[in-house]
Amino acid sequence: MTETTPIRTVISPARYVQGKNAITRLGEFLAPLGNSPLLVADDLVWGFVGHDVEASLSGAGLPVIREDFGGIPSAREVDRLTGLITQHSADVVVAVGGGSTIDAVKAAGYAAGIRWVSVPTVASTDAPTSALAVIYTDEGVFEEYRFFPKNPDLVLVDTQLVANAPASFLAAGVGDALATWLEARSTRQSNATTMAGGLATLTGTALAQLSWDVLWENALPAMDAVRDNVVTPALEKVVEANTLLSGLGFESGGLAAAHAIHNGLTAADQTHGLAHGQKVNIGSLTQLVLEGAPTADIIDFIEFTTRVGLPTTLTEVGLTTDDTDDLRRIAETATVGGETIHNMPFEVSVGDLTSALVSIERLSRRVRSNAGLPEPELYQPRHH
Repeated sequence: MTETTPIRTVISPARYVQGKNAITRLGEFLAPLGNSPLLVADDLVWGFVGHDVEASLSGAGLPVIREDFGGIPSAREVDRLTGLITQHSADVVVAVGGGSTIDAVKAAGYAAGIRWVSVPTVASTDAPTSALAVIYTDEGVFEEYRFFPKNPDLVLVDTQLVANAPASFLAAGVGDALATWLEARSTRQSNATTMAGGLATLTGTALAQLSWDVLWENALPAMDAVRDNVVTPALEKVVEANTLLSGLGFESGGLAAAHAIHNGLTAADQTHGLAHGQKVNIGSLTQLVLEGAPTADIIDFIEFTTRVGLPTTLTEVGLTTDDTDDLRRIAETATVGGETIHNMPFEVSVGDLTSALVSIERLSRRVRSNAGLPEPELYQPRHH
């Protein structure tokens, strides 16, 4: 950056829409954005939303053209989708599905020079609202962040779809969103640059904290609502916290250690197949340890996130304290130059991070045992 004057900035999607059966109104909100939309959704997602999407777009006088999503937001997949946008002469591209579909579509929409829209069918990440995409290798290892000059033109979340999805997706979203405040407060303390390209605003930091407060109050009843496939006020609040508040909070408030540790964890094959938010929760807990946070706060975090259904031990992400080489490789990946861990208000070495990762196993097991919570079970990735 050549600018010498520091700025504070907040960025956000042009419009956010949330509600029960909101997908039936997609055409209404899509029509002002373009005449020739391209929808990207995998066969599983299209199986349960296709009918409503087709009806909604037809009702708004829009054509229905859908292409399949390849599964991983890799550079190769982004290039393929960019080619399809050109082939169909689309003027707006719509991602319908989870965070991976959304990230690939954002990158392809930007590359093709058209508008892009997020229609998340789960509330498992804060990807839908952001002006960046996380790109992985074809094997699913973190490769890079791609930043765009704007956020999606529309984010539309149908809370009934969220309620119909497995509860584990909502739990993962809570894990991703809880990190938002922990990282934003560290970024504020170190006066570091946020993902929005400036210093944190009061707005970004306040929304990050609001996300945290909403989740501690509502996450457990919202999880119960999803288990019953019903939309309740608690679920509506958690969906907004997971998607909008966390999205605005991480982008305009800042990322720090938790997400860098997530990126490090992707370097270990044992963790493949875990949701983004599950790995982020290990990152959040490890960040609290690195900070030397009050023991009571760490205990509360372990108990609460265990009850939500998130991993709080290495065991639950497929690792053990004896995996010395793997843990060191995770720490090395998490601390490379340019990683968000350098937004912490103190230096974090590879040795510091390796020690912190090792320490959470015994700590969490003791806290869970004292609280009468279940013993952790070893995560074993399903190999294709």
